Amino acid sequence: MNTQGYIAITSAIIISLLLLAITFTVNLSSFFGRFNIFDSQTKEISYALAEACVEKALLNLVQNSSYAGNETITVKTPDTCDILAIETNGSQKIIKTSAIFDKTKTNLRVVFDTTSSQIISWEEVSVF
Repeated sequence: MNTQGYIAITSAIIISLLLLAITFTVNLSSFFGRFNIFDSQTKEISYALAEACVEKALLNLVQNSSYAGNETITVKTPDTCDILAIETNGSQKIIKTSAIFDKTKTNLRVVFDTTSSQIISWEEVSVF
């Protein structure tokens, strides 16, 4: 009986399965990579919306130092962001904004000094 033919066929099958597994893995990682890019883009938009609310709150504070916040800003229909109640700590105002875009949420907390008109801190927080 000639077993060399069986070894060649078995080797060809194993090599084919190995190449198929490698191809499947590469394609699957590319597929999930697209979702990572999409998540990154929605996070950028969510952050930009929350940032727009911070800028609006800063403008309102410069124009009116007793600005209290508590409003929803429509940046572009249907995209909105929320300016939460402005907190006061001496000459500092704490601005909290929140925006959601396609289930991706961004919360920003900004500390603004009203006497020097300078931003003391600007950070993204998970919850308020």
